[in-house]
Amino acid sequence: MARILVVEDEPEMASGLKDNFEFDGHEVHIAEDGERAITMALTLRPDLIILDIMLPKKSGFDVCRELRQNGFQAPIIMLTARGQEIDKVLGLELGADDYITKPFSVRELLARVHAALRRASSTFPPPSGRRQIGRLTVDFQKFVAFDEQGREVHMSVRELELLRYLVENAGRSISRDELLNEVWGYDHYPVSRTVDNFIMRLRRRIEEDPSRPRHILTVHGVGYRFVP
Repeated sequence: MARILVVEDEPEMASGLKDNFEFDGHEVHIAEDGERAITMALTLRPDLIILDIMLPKKSGFDVCRELRQNGFQAPIIMLTARGQEIDKVLGLELGADDYITKPFSVRELLARVHAALRRASSTFPPPSGRRQIGRLTVDFQKFVAFDEQGREVHMSVRELELLRYLVENAGRSISRDELLNEVWGYDHYPVSRTVDNFIMRLRRRIEEDPSRPRHILTVHGVGYRFVP
């Protein structure tokens, strides 16, 4: 059984989701607006959040951003009536794990919830101890990073998961599709530039000169390769 927070301002939709998740054996809580969602998420620490984008007080994008900035690591599945690619890209880059567009089938949503919970509980084993990676020292077991002065550097869960996968596969050329599949958990994503944007963020954090990277190299026509 998982604890699920449903963030939805439409009463009928919220009630329907609650009934289906409870029938599936989960504990369910409801938040009707963005501000309440943040408070409940940081207090209840749910195992997964179903997050509508169009909300009173704070949008789903704002909720996702603030939760990730506050260290919330559980999966977030965004739920919206909008299906434009730019919305998907923005939600994923803010730290969402999945994105499903209304109308949807309950079976599809439950399948995605199960997959997200499974990934969260069985991620690839972390490298042991701390690793010095360029300008950062990263502890993959505690999922924290420190700069050269020993100050903690805020990094999103997805940034750290991407960096960990690159480190675990050092020296091997890895395609964007593989990164999307292994780090984000999908065989296919709407766009591959999501990976490129995250790689740019990592380079700004670890490389002395991000325009001339020494650790995260571009393999033209393929993807990327990590060099220790």
